[in-house]
Amino acid sequence: MCIPTRTYLTFNNDKPWFTSKLRHLRQAKEDAFRNGERVLYNQARNTLNKEIRVAKRSYAKKLENQFSANDPASVWKGQKHITNYKTPSPSTEANQQLAEDLNDNPPLPPPALWISEDDVRQIFLKQKKRKAPGPDGVTPACLKTCADQLAFIFSQIFNRSLELCEVPACFKHSTIIPIPKKPKITGLNDYRPVALTSVVMKSFERLVLAYLKNITGPLLDPLQFAYRANRSVDDAVNMGLHFILQHLDKSGTYVRLLFVDFSSAFNTIIPTLLQTKLTQLSVPSSICQWITSFLTDRHQLVKLRKFTSNSRTTSTGAPQGCVLSPLLFSLYTNDCTSTDPSVKLLKFADDTTVIGPIQDGDESAYRQEIEQLAAWCSRNNLELNTLKTVEMIVDFRRNTPALPPLTIMNSTVPTVESFRFLGTTISQDLKWDTHIDATIKKAQQRLYFLRQLRKFNLPQELLIHFYSAVIESVLCTSITVWFGSATKSDMRRLQRTVRTAERIIGAPLPTLQELYTSRVRKRALKITLDPSHPGHILFDLLPSGRRYRAANTRTARHKNSFFPQAIYLLNS
Repeated sequence: MCIPTRTYLTFNNDKPWFTSKLRHLRQAKEDAFRNGERVLYNQARNTLNKEIRVAKRSYAKKLENQFSANDPASVWKGQKHITNYKTPSPSTEANQQLAEDLNDNPPLPPPALWISEDDVRQIFLKQKKRKAPGPDGVTPACLKTCADQLAFIFSQIFNRSLELCEVPACFKHSTIIPIPKKPKITGLNDYRPVALTSVVMKSFERLVLAYLKNITGPLLDPLQFAYRANRSVDDAVNMGLHFILQHLDKSGTYVRLLFVDFSSAFNTIIPTLLQTKLTQLSVPSSICQWITSFLTDRHQLVKLRKFTSNSRTTSTGAPQGCVLSPLLFSLYTNDCTSTDPSVKLLKFADDTTVIGPIQDGDESAYRQEIEQLAAWCSRNNLELNTLKTVEMIVDFRRNTPALPPLTIMNSTVPTVESFRFLGTTISQDLKWDTHIDATIKKAQQRLYFLRQLRKFNLPQELLIHFYSAVIESVLCTSITVWFGSATKSDMRRLQRTVRTAERIIGAPLPTLQELYTSRVRKRALKITLDPSHPGHILFDLLPSGRRYRAANTRTARHKNSFFPQAIYLLNS
């Protein structure tokens, strides 16, 4: 007796809902198929399909219960099983020699603060249990569970360390985990050295960090947007675009943008230079000495899967992965500013951008600032990567003459038509087609996972949360920067992706226009409440105290940018 082969189905044993009962039923169906017993085959097939539907419903209910019980880790794990999502791993071969090479060739390299027992207890209670332990093996879960018992002894250790201006040697051990920066590894510089350090030391650093922020916060460069409250990459890009568009509203003008790339910036900090800079920022000398001790005589080794390198001692740089490192780098580069008020130097950690507004072809101020930046880098042991440093020229003049190239340290800087700046692709015509194309492509790829989850009859609430976390987050990345200036055609293309998700989920979703409006208004309100924000002065209240003075714009591209739109929305 012949049974059509198209009805002979197999199922994946790895599915989380595939139980032992289903395996038994599947085996019975396969036996009937091989023996040619049509009646038994049909019975086994119908029973198996029925039990599969029951198992899927049961598993979906389990996910829903986990979601209701606030267990997101289990929910995401289950969704990865359903969609068969696998995290791509870079194509690199781990071996002992590579671990040694990464370690032998690293990138260039009475207390003012008193910590109370309650401070230590609170910082221990905030530990995240799922975080990895450091080289000493002390886990965050241990500190959180035993916070009451450990707070007193560690507060004594921390205060003694501050009193002696010296960090205990056991707190300065690091295990370097090389994280690939790109899918295909071509050299040692394609790895990002992330340091696993003691969890106890990280808690200590957080207490020192809060103290340092209070002292240095008012003295920080206002155009440094990284690692500061009420600052983001969107703020950095929006401020840069404001400087550009405001200047381009004048006739006979253009703008030159230099996107600077540093080679291993965090690892080139010189502790003695940093100590001098901290002293100039009114940081007490005892804390300066403690920070110097924190950065010197550090022991590290590289761990690459099962391979571990020999240990070595370093006294240069701030390890990537330490709590204090981002702020220390910001303080180290705080005096790297523009001396000419017309030239703006925007910083987001080590991403530095020089904005040179040119009037009547006079580039002297811009070129002088570039020379001073190169000289500052030379004095402070920061290496300009001339191979990755590029320039973009924004020029809307009708008759555009050939502009002389820019040269840094005898190397001609290449000119590009577009550049990915802090996650947003900026084109020299200040249009957003390229960025929107990439955004739509990325969002559409993720719709596949939403369809897979829908096939399992997951609850609508869970599908909406998945959409918000995985798809809407992509569509709304830096939306305050580009959406207001997008063309109607691009807006329709973006909204089609949202409508597709609505059909899959079967529920209405917020439009991108609604999300843009709410986010711009929310961001603007935060800026108006922060006088230290560089964009605060653009929100000028009228004498009535109820409305803001409208921005003076001459072009549509300026009018549709963030700050004019934010003022319009606040007034409306």
